Amino acid sequence: MHPTPSLSGTGAVSDGCTVPDAAADVPATVRIRLRLAYDGSGFSGWAVQPGRRTVQGSLEEALALLFRRPVRTTVAGRTDAGVHARGQVAHFDLTEAEYRALPRGKDLTEDEALLRRVRGVASRIGGEVFIHDARAAAPGFDARFSALWRRYTYRIADGPGRWDPLTRGTTLWHPRELDPCLLNEEAATALGRHDFLSYCRPKDFATTIRTLEDFSFSRHDDGILVASLQADAFCHNMVRTLIGAALRVADGEEEPGWLERRLAEPVRDHRTRLAAPHPLVLEEVAYPEENQLAERAESTRARRRPEDVGLR
Repeated sequence: MHPTPSLSGTGAVSDGCTVPDAAADVPATVRIRLRLAYDGSGFSGWAVQPGRRTVQGSLEEALALLFRRPVRTTVAGRTDAGVHARGQVAHFDLTEAEYRALPRGKDLTEDEALLRRVRGVASRIGGEVFIHDARAAAPGFDARFSALWRRYTYRIADGPGRWDPLTRGTTLWHPRELDPCLLNEEAATALGRHDFLSYCRPKDFATTIRTLEDFSFSRHDDGILVASLQADAFCHNMVRTLIGAALRVADGEEEPGWLERRLAEPVRDHRTRLAAPHPLVLEEVAYPEENQLAERAESTRARRRPEDVGLR
């Protein structure tokens, strides 16, 4: 079932007279929720950039072919150049007529027909993008602002004995073996709500305050060291910079407590190191129950306003 769109164009009645509705000519819309995965190797990140091949640009070109007009997408998390995603979420808006007009067989629902057509046009991108799900969203849904948290992983093959050419496109080859205990002790000092300016590339009029809910390292059965990071949101370069800082401590370039000291003096300078992008994967984006989507979106927008710069 898709949400009932809010219809416009009826006008209001006052003192027996019809008052024209300013939105009378705006068609009702249906918000479409996408869950997608992509290999970021051949893209200059998610966001549209003039003259560059991006995930958003390629996806919007494909959607424009389907709907015969420009389609603008909004994403849960803008990934950097070379970064991958397994559980990215995005949305775009259709008119109700566009949504209902998609050709479908008698055994297909509207959402099933939508998924089939969106997958079809996305296949033109070259197999680097796959649409797992496409459906009408619940009222109040916003892919970016309704999200509760995002989770990333980062794979590290520490030492030549763990280097595998077959997975080199998604794994960092680190020259020395690392101590997971040391990494976890260091990572734990960054947990909580902080100003992460030292670990971000700040944007004008945007806050760098975030809540880091998980930052941990574990050795998997194949011997690969995997970092997991979860936060309400990540600012630009934040994940890669946190990984880079932790590796500096593990390699003995900085004394333990380095991450915490950097948090205490929020400044981006020459000591900020970005880890390579190709091992980074956006794994999952979580959302509240459907009846809480709009409230979550509004509260997130309030926290991201420029005037909200204090820790709470």
